[in-house]
Amino acid sequence: MNDNFNPYQAQIDSLEQEISSNKTLLADAELGQLAQQEIDRLTQEKASLEKASKNFEASLEEATPDITSTEKSKAIVEIRGGAGGDEAKIWAGDLMRMYTRFCESKGFKVTYIDDLVFKISGRTEISLEESTEPVIIYPYELFKYESGVHRVQRVPVTESQGRVHTSTASVAVLPEIHEKAIEIKDEDLIWEFMRASGAGGQSVNKTSSAVRLTHKPSGLVVVSRQERKQAQNRLIALELLRSQLWEIEEEKRLTKIGKARSAIGRNMRAEKIRTYNYPQNRVTDHRINQSWYALDNIMEGDLEKVMSMVRTELKKEETETSGQE
Repeated sequence: MNDNFNPYQAQIDSLEQEISSNKTLLADAELGQLAQQEIDRLTQEKASLEKASKNFEASLEEATPDITSTEKSKAIVEIRGGAGGDEAKIWAGDLMRMYTRFCESKGFKVTYIDDLVFKISGRTEISLEESTEPVIIYPYELFKYESGVHRVQRVPVTESQGRVHTSTASVAVLPEIHEKAIEIKDEDLIWEFMRASGAGGQSVNKTSSAVRLTHKPSGLVVVSRQERKQAQNRLIALELLRSQLWEIEEEKRLTKIGKARSAIGRNMRAEKIRTYNYPQNRVTDHRINQSWYALDNIMEGDLEKVMSMVRTELKKEETETSGQE
């Protein structure tokens, strides 16, 4: 960002000059101690201004987003039970709890859209293997690597003979797409309204606040029912539809240039990416052949190490693949 637009930069530059001037006095027998004290004070003041500067630049970026980029996008997460009957449904709920606990621990905001569908907003600092210091990261650029089939191996609560069962749930992660990036025509939409049956208490059922939206050209159907007001659910339904239409277009684009395999969260959403083995207290990510023997903590939302390593390794793989083309 151009420094001229940052009101803190001139003060930071001035402090750097003062620090530099004081450093020349450190060798002076009489003034050295006073110079060090002044350097410490100026350095602390400079650090505070640099933090304020970063927050200011981030607020400007959020106010004028790049509508074509998903790098700093919010994430929409949908979890579905797969093979395994009732145990698969329970497992899908366990995954949702794991992710929402992680979000709470990192300061992300979670907004519930429908059963096992939620949106993650905000940003957080996270330790990444490729960086010596924590970096600021946004929901989609972190969570997109969670897309795929998550397999669990454990004894279900409904199992009377203690046998280990295998069940699956799929996780789909989409970016929230700016309304100007995807054109949606009113005549292509079919709106249906119904009484919600989800969270919100008795009052949520008194009006037809839940929304089912069908996009005629693509056949996509999205549902939003968590908000009490129909207008809010309509907006959420449109957000979901834009994200799914973006996914279709992105698949086409990547397939055209021969990168369909690198489309994390799209063509790979049907791939088994991770196994959670309860008898062995083990979580294994099959894409990077890495295991962690801390399943209990991970299921409680302690995901930072897992997500950091997965992101680092898969980004490295994507870079190498791009370089070979």
